[in-house]
Amino acid sequence: MIKNGLKSLWDQNKPALNGWLSIGNSFSAEIMAAQGYDSLTVDLQHGAVDYSGALPMLQAMRASGVTPLARVPWLEPGIIMKVLDAGAYGVICPMVNSRAEAEQLVSYMRYPPKGTRSFGPTRVNFSAGTNYAGEANDEILCLAMIETAEAMANLEDIVSTPGLDGVYIGPADLTLGVSNGSLPPGFDREEPEMVEAIKRILAAAKNAGIRAALHCGSPAYAAKAIGWGFDLTTLANDVRLLAAAASESVSQTRELLGTGGAEADPTDKSGY
Repeated sequence: MIKNGLKSLWDQNKPALNGWLSIGNSFSAEIMAAQGYDSLTVDLQHGAVDYSGALPMLQAMRASGVTPLARVPWLEPGIIMKVLDAGAYGVICPMVNSRAEAEQLVSYMRYPPKGTRSFGPTRVNFSAGTNYAGEANDEILCLAMIETAEAMANLEDIVSTPGLDGVYIGPADLTLGVSNGSLPPGFDREEPEMVEAIKRILAAAKNAGIRAALHCGSPAYAAKAIGWGFDLTTLANDVRLLAAAASESVSQTRELLGTGGAEADPTDKSGY
């Protein structure tokens, strides 16, 4: 079986940069996969992606060598097993609030005797190389999202779950939960209580000997989080990157036009 690129990085004590795919399109996934990320996550929870869209996205990413991950919509065995069969090398599961739920997540991702995953690796049997059945339990990453007040109350129990590889922090939902709705959701938190909560999750994961990941909104915050000790940081998703680049292009052009900048020649087709 082809080894998990994230595990290889972590074995060398190197952090990972993760990209996020919310646009359900194989071409945009292929473009993102060529940009130097260590891993890419197909978002089936909040992204405009379903299983039929995720499968060709995973196929398009294969040539780049980037490690493919998937965030599933919920703690539900059917979709977890299907994205693994489709080729995901790791699953991020939202709203894991207790040790029991973490144990269920681990079980759905491991073949017996370590879990209850059903055998039928239709695509990944080809994309992951030989001996998938014998090595998948050790190579596939199982990441539980910590993002609620309930999860914070059960944090030590969750991170000590056997077979759990790491926790993934969703700052937006975590903010709603920790602040009891007094703070707006969002990334890159600077409020002392939120920084404290994020660092508490990080410390709990490290103490349990598992990995910690954080969803970020900017390169600066991602770098800061790695400085804190996070093993993986997610940068802005494809939607935000597209919107930001398009907005910047339009703004710059309007600024040039407003200050006497040269207008484009309408007969010039070189950029088409």
